[in-house]
Amino acid sequence: MSASKSSSAESVRTPFTVAGGVVLVTGAAMGMGRLYALRAAREGAAVVILWDVDADGLAQTAGEVTALGARAVVRRVDLSSREAIAEAAAEAQSEGPLTLLINNAGIVRGAMFWDHDPARDIALTMDINALAPMYVAHAFLPAMMADGGRPRRILNIASAAGTVSNPRMSVYAASKWAVIGWSDSLRLELEQQGHDHLKVTTFCPSYISTGMFAGARGPLFTPLMTPDDAVNRAWRATVAGQPQLIAPATAQLGKVLRGLLPVRAWDFVGGKVFGIYTTMDKFTGRTDKAGTP
Repeated sequence: MSASKSSSAESVRTPFTVAGGVVLVTGAAMGMGRLYALRAAREGAAVVILWDVDADGLAQTAGEVTALGARAVVRRVDLSSREAIAEAAAEAQSEGPLTLLINNAGIVRGAMFWDHDPARDIALTMDINALAPMYVAHAFLPAMMADGGRPRRILNIASAAGTVSNPRMSVYAASKWAVIGWSDSLRLELEQQGHDHLKVTTFCPSYISTGMFAGARGPLFTPLMTPDDAVNRAWRATVAGQPQLIAPATAQLGKVLRGLLPVRAWDFVGGKVFGIYTTMDKFTGRTDKAGTP
């Protein structure tokens, strides 16, 4: 057995922790991105790299991270630009292999598909939600794969919208379907190639009360999750190396029923009984700064 494979096998038996490690959070200026960054600092991360387009929000998060004892590395990054991602990633490589990568940044456009502007809504949503996580992971994966001296993790934030179709969310849902398919395929590739120290978790939450989905309402028996609850659930799943988490339980039920029932039967159950198809009717959202859930 090679030295790298041996160290990788040993790291699998070691509980995952970010203590002393390097964590990167995209969309770190506010919302859940800020909470993930603070959680990493509280858990003992040595370095927390913060990416966002909101300079003021980044500065505030950095101050909080520093107060918790970690070193904050701030970089204003436009995640809709592949060139900007590559430049920021090259700079961040000097911190060493990532212990944890959290692809958190995202935006939402709540409108009928034909009311989406091709550039401002469709392209931008796909660039930030679907392509950016791929580009970011692609940049950091080689070093994370090569260094099996400790367990490492990737947390990709998708959405329950990527498992169940919903009016007024067509482009957002498409972007999150893409994240789910890519993220879980990456998980399988790493497993097949023996990179057991590096595990991928895909988090698919229902609506979260961050302001990003202002005006939206949860389906039947599905209240809006609080940001703290969502982050706690995602963090626990990541630490455990859980492949996928759909939360809350009713969101998981929706996925199962949609898979079992004929389309029109699901339309009735999902649309009329659970009320999923009208959850975005009063959506207002907020002005996107950094694309942060």
